[in-house]
Amino acid sequence: MEVEYSVSGGVATVELNRPEARNALNLPMCRALRDVFTALDADPDVRVVLLGGRGPVFCAGADLKERKGKDEAWVRARRLASFAAYETIERCAKPVVAVLAGPVVGSGGEIAMSCDFTLASTAVTFRFPEPHRGTVGATQRLQRVIGKRRAKELLFTGRVMDSGEAHRLGLITRLVEPDELEKAAAETAAAIAEAPALAIELTKQSVDLGEETTLSQGIRIEMAAIERNLADGGWRRGVEEFGTWT
Repeated sequence: MEVEYSVSGGVATVELNRPEARNALNLPMCRALRDVFTALDADPDVRVVLLGGRGPVFCAGADLKERKGKDEAWVRARRLASFAAYETIERCAKPVVAVLAGPVVGSGGEIAMSCDFTLASTAVTFRFPEPHRGTVGATQRLQRVIGKRRAKELLFTGRVMDSGEAHRLGLITRLVEPDELEKAAAETAAAIAEAPALAIELTKQSVDLGEETTLSQGIRIEMAAIERNLADGGWRRGVEEFGTWT
């Protein structure tokens, strides 16, 4: 299987599983990502998803070998399949955390940016070589994360960006040493899974929808989420536990 996953204690662990190809993204992997995240989104036992890659490389980008002998219609359909995979990750109602242990290239960056945030080791590098490979990609999510001018510089030059710069620019949310990554991921997942599921879901939804509108409209979005949360009744837990927080 190009993508494997397991669920334990409310935490789903998803892995890109083509280590022999440095987890390069091919059509079967696109379809597998879409199917896996559709299933996780519908699973009431899943509270948070950790997404990583098997082997030393998170993802080496699109697998260009599969395009040999194909026509333009096939390549177009293949690109649409990758967009569908990214969108399924992005629209998952559960928090999705990218756990990056090694190099992230091209489509791998798209996968990581489709997650809610990223944990990464200092061994991680990013590269967006799409124009240098004779194609177009990463033009939308990348500029939304790091800004238009920085995105252009990375895309035009295809240079490798180290973990420190990626952290400063926001591609990496939390940076740790390689031997601390697994523990940091487990602690992060446990902290998210501990919170009421509906409150987390509504918070994610409110942030995502609010990004696309004005502040005043965003407040209306948040108020609608608050009303839904009040109707559920789970908010009482926070009131009862307030005195135990520090």
